[in-house]
Amino acid sequence: MKRTGLLSFIIIFTGIIYILRLFYLQILDNSYTISALNNSAVKITYNYPERGYIYDRNGVLLVANQHSYNIMVIPREVKPLDTLEFCSLLKITKNDFIKKMNKAKKYSTRIPSIFLAELSKNDYAYLQEKMYKFEGFYIQKRSLREYPINSAPNVLGYISEVNEDMIRKNPYYQLGELIGTAGVEKTYEKSLRGTKGVKYIQRNRYNKEIGPYKNGIYDTLPIPGKDLTLTIDSKLQQYGEALMANKRGGIVAIEPSTGEILAMISSPTYNPNLMVGRERSKNFTKLYLDTINKPLLDRGLQAQYPPGSPFKIISALAALQEQVLDTNTTIRCFGGYRYGSRKEAFMKCHCGTHGSPVNLNKAIYRSCNSYFSNAYRKVIEKYPTPFEGMSVWSKHAKSFGLGNFLNNDLSVGQKGLIPDGNYYNRYYPNGNWRAVTTISNAIGQGEILTTPIQLANMTAAIANRGFYFTPHIVKKIKGKKLDDKFTKPKYTTIDKQYFNPVIEGLFDVFENPHGTARSSRVKGIEICGKTGTSQNPHGQDHSVFIAFAPKDNPKIAIAVFIENGYWGSRWAGPIASLMIEKYLIGKTSKPWVEKRMLNGSLQGEYDKQLIKSPTIEN
Repeated sequence: MKRTGLLSFIIIFTGIIYILRLFYLQILDNSYTISALNNSAVKITYNYPERGYIYDRNGVLLVANQHSYNIMVIPREVKPLDTLEFCSLLKITKNDFIKKMNKAKKYSTRIPSIFLAELSKNDYAYLQEKMYKFEGFYIQKRSLREYPINSAPNVLGYISEVNEDMIRKNPYYQLGELIGTAGVEKTYEKSLRGTKGVKYIQRNRYNKEIGPYKNGIYDTLPIPGKDLTLTIDSKLQQYGEALMANKRGGIVAIEPSTGEILAMISSPTYNPNLMVGRERSKNFTKLYLDTINKPLLDRGLQAQYPPGSPFKIISALAALQEQVLDTNTTIRCFGGYRYGSRKEAFMKCHCGTHGSPVNLNKAIYRSCNSYFSNAYRKVIEKYPTPFEGMSVWSKHAKSFGLGNFLNNDLSVGQKGLIPDGNYYNRYYPNGNWRAVTTISNAIGQGEILTTPIQLANMTAAIANRGFYFTPHIVKKIKGKKLDDKFTKPKYTTIDKQYFNPVIEGLFDVFENPHGTARSSRVKGIEICGKTGTSQNPHGQDHSVFIAFAPKDNPKIAIAVFIENGYWGSRWAGPIASLMIEKYLIGKTSKPWVEKRMLNGSLQGEYDKQLIKSPTIEN
């Protein structure tokens, strides 16, 4: 009896397993069915969703969509045709026809691929009446990007056709489909693209379409992409681009209280509409091959420069934190800092003789090389070995987001360089180096490299008295929560109390009669900032400026870098002040300065470099 019961249990259990398996295969798992859909009895077509729109922080439309039409081909369905007529209709040559057909066959003989992309509305209206003559070809409606405002191509990026390598990495895409290739379009591709819809169409044995496969139970509708709201202020962005006309460099402005990027200018730039339509490939090639102006290089994120004097603030803060000096400490200065017996071992102060001795406040607003060189040296020499001292100093500098990627939502970037003890041990394997060997670091020269966005972020951390938020370009994604990493503050290694005396010095850069940016002060706005001259072996020095305003409860922190701009107060300082005033007030109180910056050109300096060396790298 027990054996009979066991046998009955096994039979029933096995039957249940089979029933569950059949239920899974027929109802839940459609892999076998979908696999069958790929045979010649079923035609697969895609409905492409509208890509998400992109707006600025104030709701101004930056990126929209326009209708486009693609000629699609399924190679195995192509019947003998009048090639000359077909080529004439599409305005292509017979060689073009052969190349495009071979490419489509190589991809797949059964799956549709783009034969000719991005037809105009007029071409579509004309071809629609003729396409019945050409079996295996059909017209598919798509959408292309449209840029209502000629601005911020480095921010927005562009879309382009996927290649075979992209398809191998991400099978969601098929040959001829579009993908975000740069800027916001690349970083937020999954949100912007939406989800394409799929239709399965049944065919009979004569290859004639007879209706939806299985009454359309496997068909899906397209889901539109999500709209993005950027942190960018389009008016400020356009103003900065106008100020940078005929100049090379980058400007990055950040809201200190949030880390939102208010403007990110790279110059020279280009019209984003050049990356749309059938001329996109030709236009891209032209821009890419422009190795002189490098319009595709985002100088705000990718160009690495010695920061110059703005970096002196880090030297001061590290010295205060390490308690090797205080606000009352004075250092003698005789027009510069001598660190060796040779004539060239002298770092001259750009503002000339400014009296001696010098305390922290005066050192900042007069940009004294002697003071900051001593401050740097005291930090390194506080520790038993230069390796230990350099590592401590490096840790302080890196806590401001320097020397590393900021982990932001931007598609490109460079790390810059903040050296540490290991770095110099590699260059001096016998250990024969000390603070004086690396003294140029004290004033933002030497081995130090930064990008404009890193300088802007450093300025925001100073404005916040010791912390910053990861800089980011997207403010809101429709129906989606922003990444938490953008709302959590990151703290520097410097205690809050040490920022106030430094900020007073930065305020006096504008307000003191002898401040290096006295001419750029703005009535009614308390601006704190620092001028800089970044040494350049390829020509005139670079003009650098960092600033934030207002002094208390700051709304904007900015870094301006002008290649070959001589010194900080000549170009970068006035441009920074104009940008701050534009953002906080909406207009300038110095139209004569604005006119000079808008009309000013450094093209003559760039032409000199071209004559000397056509292959100069930035």
